[in-house]
Amino acid sequence: MSAAASSSYGSRAGGVPVVFTVFNRPDHTRKTFAAIRSYRPARLFIVADGPRPGNTDDVRRCAEVRDIVSEIDWPCEATRDYSETNLGCARRVSSGLTAAFEAVDRAIVLEDDCLASAEFFSFCAALLERYAETAQVWAVNGNSYQPQFRRGDGAYYFSRYPDSWGWATWRRAWQYYRHDLPFLESWLRSPRWRLSFPHKRERRFLEHIFRETAMGAIDSWGYRWMACVMHGEGLCAIPNANLVKNIGFGDDATHTRNVDFGYELTPLGSLEHPSVIRADDEADAYFRKKFGFEFGITHSLRHLARLALRKLR
Repeated sequence: MSAAASSSYGSRAGGVPVVFTVFNRPDHTRKTFAAIRSYRPARLFIVADGPRPGNTDDVRRCAEVRDIVSEIDWPCEATRDYSETNLGCARRVSSGLTAAFEAVDRAIVLEDDCLASAEFFSFCAALLERYAETAQVWAVNGNSYQPQFRRGDGAYYFSRYPDSWGWATWRRAWQYYRHDLPFLESWLRSPRWRLSFPHKRERRFLEHIFRETAMGAIDSWGYRWMACVMHGEGLCAIPNANLVKNIGFGDDATHTRNVDFGYELTPLGSLEHPSVIRADDEADAYFRKKFGFEFGITHSLRHLARLALRKLR
């Protein structure tokens, strides 16, 4: 594939279906839904979890969220996938995505705390079309954790690390999602695992996180998706700009109370395609360090301890 530049992202407004996952944060939902309204998707899947048992605040806030997303004032085929019981983050998001991909072959995915720029939608639409038949590309990500760098020779690069803060994928990739990670133990014992991840500390970190996730100690569909993508040796397209801002940090967040990687939105500009499809090793090394993969088991144990304390509170 040769490098090419284009000022047009190649898809009409609203042309790609959107999956929007929500729960109990009306203030965040109101802001992020406004960005979706600006895109005006012709097909919208709203995936909502139900209130936690005995939580009267959840009952009120979940109802308010559902009122907000009912305000669809553009031509749109809307599917409302609402759970009346609380399934938890992992089950609710993954089951909603599976149902959506039974109906459509590609989609943009946003959670209630992921504020997308207008460029995000057009970026996803263009790459979903360009790589629709490219089996090694599994996802298009909108969030960049290193927008201060320009990686590769295009407007985006490829990484082995998927991200869940504003992204897009195809049915052909999501079909490999396995919630219970049945391949995990044989994979972690295989020579391919060591060849794929030669850094010992990263392997230890991932082994621990993936095992805790498979056992249910971490309620995350994102770690499950990461394991599936890595097991399938998939690549993810990452923009050389931050097209999605996570606004969900704070006391009412599930997993992001004490950290803040919510970079401001930055413009991408013309869409120059990279000349090769392969992981950018320098970018991935930076990502490993930033997210603690280089710190090994101690970091992951601290992470799990924080989660346990939150549940007790």
